Amino acid sequence: MHPAARARATFRTGPMPVPRPRTRRIRSLIDADALRVLHRAARILLEDLPELTDRLLAVLREQEPAYRSVLENDHAGTWQEVYRSLRHSVTSLLDPRGTREAAHRCTWRIGVARAEQGLPLDALLHAFRLGGSLVWQRLVEETSRSEPEDVRLLVHVATDVWNFVDEHCTLVADAYRQAERQLAWRRENRVRLLAAALLDGTSRIADLPETAEGLRLPEHGRYVVVAVAGGRPEDSTGLRPTTVPSGTTAYWHSGAEVDYGIVLVGDEDEDAVAAPALPADGAAGYRIGVGSAVTGLAAVGDARRLADLALSICPPEGGTVRLTEHLPEALVASCPELGASLTEQVLGPLLRLEPADRDVLLDTLVAWFASEGSAQRAGERLYCHRNTVLNRLRRCEQLIGRSLARPLDVVEISLALTARRLPRG
Repeated sequence: MHPAARARATFRTGPMPVPRPRTRRIRSLIDADALRVLHRAARILLEDLPELTDRLLAVLREQEPAYRSVLENDHAGTWQEVYRSLRHSVTSLLDPRGTREAAHRCTWRIGVARAEQGLPLDALLHAFRLGGSLVWQRLVEETSRSEPEDVRLLVHVATDVWNFVDEHCTLVADAYRQAERQLAWRRENRVRLLAAALLDGTSRIADLPETAEGLRLPEHGRYVVVAVAGGRPEDSTGLRPTTVPSGTTAYWHSGAEVDYGIVLVGDEDEDAVAAPALPADGAAGYRIGVGSAVTGLAAVGDARRLADLALSICPPEGGTVRLTEHLPEALVASCPELGASLTEQVLGPLLRLEPADRDVLLDTLVAWFASEGSAQRAGERLYCHRNTVLNRLRRCEQLIGRSLARPLDVVEISLALTARRLPRG
């Protein structure tokens, strides 16, 4: 053939093929050889897995104090757990895809179980890293023993081995934290249920030690219950600490309409409780009722009822009522039906007057009681002469058929006035 024809035949019209880099071929051969070495060593490790488990447990006992008590309490169970984890680790070297899900499930179960047992997360992660280090060390040892010249090939799979360890450390930490959150929620819910039963008076005697531990309150302490209602719901959490003295031990239970504080008061007067310095811009409309003291958590249900009674006396616009300072009001508030009956029986004729006349006479009676029976001081309160006060009082006596000079009548009139001004339920 003519030389020119041979030269033209070597030209191509399409894109020239790009030659495969020679290094890639070398790399693929190295990877294949490295996997062969890795699989050979891993199969031997599977046969020696019990010995590998014992070795890891010995290292854990020596290097991780948290595992010492675990091994003392449940050596057999811990051995099985470590054995399963190592088996999944080694089989994953042989068949990463086929064993991935099973290995993940094993690691997840370990994280959950150890969270439930209270083993520190740092100790658990340390155990997984020690296990990874031990597997890698045994792979190198076995390869050095059987085929020393192949040890250098293991370098090419080291990243894959340690990526597996990191992946499972992340997985076990996620399982641990999720289980920890669930456990915390269960504990909080359990404590809330125990506190609700305590406040309702339905707590069982057998539950009191657990309740005391959950609420962090002594079972036989002295308690006052504080009831907080009204205001803006978003402000209630910030308001709670201001209703008890600084440093006072208290447990707060949130309700649909009323929040209750179980306050440990010791031997001092319970009047020290609930002397709040309420913020001017956040406490409008809050009503705070403080019951009287009881002894023991078993009596907290009674203390809650006393706090509710004090709360019922609070004016609608807000304020603080300590039951010990408002016992007459509490007496009539404890039975609204009797209070209404007393009001009608004692003050009925006066209440049926024309509103203007009625209000003048009622205000005079209230001022006279507030002035401890002094017509002079009552007149100063009402901006009128004492004789005017006396004339109005005599008219009240005539209308209701009772005398302000007779002690029993004075008690009835006072209680009737109290019952009339209490908020209606």
